[in-house]
Amino acid sequence: MPSGDTFPRRVSKWQQWGVSGENISEFLLAAFWLFIQAILVTIGKELLVSDVVVEPYNATLAGHMLTELSDETFVIDNEALYDICFRTLKLNNPTYGDLNHLVSATMSGVTTCLRFPGQLNADLRKLGTNLIPFPRLHFFVPGFAPLTSRFSQAYRAYTVHDLTQQMFDAKNLMAACDPRHGKYLTVAGMFRGRLSIKEVDEEMLNVQNKNSAYFVEWIPNNVKTAVCDIPPRGMKMAVTFVGNNTAIHEIFHRISDQYEAMYKRKAFLHWYTGEGMDEIEFTEAQSNMTDLINEYQQFQEMEA
Repeated sequence: MPSGDTFPRRVSKWQQWGVSGENISEFLLAAFWLFIQAILVTIGKELLVSDVVVEPYNATLAGHMLTELSDETFVIDNEALYDICFRTLKLNNPTYGDLNHLVSATMSGVTTCLRFPGQLNADLRKLGTNLIPFPRLHFFVPGFAPLTSRFSQAYRAYTVHDLTQQMFDAKNLMAACDPRHGKYLTVAGMFRGRLSIKEVDEEMLNVQNKNSAYFVEWIPNNVKTAVCDIPPRGMKMAVTFVGNNTAIHEIFHRISDQYEAMYKRKAFLHWYTGEGMDEIEFTEAQSNMTDLINEYQQFQEMEA
C-alpha cells in the first residue's frame, strides 16, 4: 500500500465510489490477510429487509471471501434483529440505533474477557479452537440474554438458570435461522457478573442433557464457558451466546436461491463486469457457497 494511503482514507474512497459494505469487507480481508493471523468479522446479511437489489450478489461474493480468508465469522442479520425488536422488546418502530444496541451488547460480550478480569477467561484464539471443528465451518450464530431495549434496564432479578434457558432460545439469536432445524457442532457461553463457575457448568450441562438431540454426538464436551466478573452496565448478570449450528445453511440457501434467480438471467451483472470483474468470479463464489451448504448438511446428518 502506498505511503500515506491509510486504511480509513482508502475506505472513504471506496464509499465515495459506491462500494458496498460486503465489498469493503472483501478488500480489507485481502489487505489484512498477510499481516494479521486472526481476524474477527461481523457480517450483516440483510436480504429480506435490504433496499439494495444486488444484495444477493454482494452477499455471495462476500461469503466466498469470508470462507477463505476469515478465521471466525459472526453472522448477524437485520431480519433477526427486527424480529427481536418487534416480538421480544415490543418496539413499534425500531431504528438502526435499536439494532446497533443489540449488536454491540452481543459482540462486546465476545471480547469481554480480553478487557476485564474474570474467573475463567477465553480469548478469540481459544474461542476459535473450541468452536471450529473444521476450518471452513467457522460461521457462528450469536445471541444475548437478557434482552433489553437501549433505554431500559433489566429490572427483573435473573438467575443463571434463566440465562441458560434464554441463551438457547431461538428468539434470542441474531441470525435468521432456526437452530432446531439443525444440530449444534459446538457452543460457547460468555457469562458476565458475579457468578459461580460451578453453577454455570451445572446449568449448561442440564440444558445440553435435556436437548441432546440438538447436539452432534461425535464431538464430546462441545460446550465452552467463560466467566467475566464485570457485568454490562445497568445489569447484574448477562451472557453472550455463540453457537456453531448446522442450521446456518438456511441463510446460505436463501442467498443462493436469490442469487441464482438473478444470475441465470445475467441481471445487473454489467455493473460488476463494467468495473473489471469477470463472470468466473461469480461462478467460483456460487460454487464455494454450494460446497459450504453441502458441508454443513453432511455434518448435520453424520452419525456417531
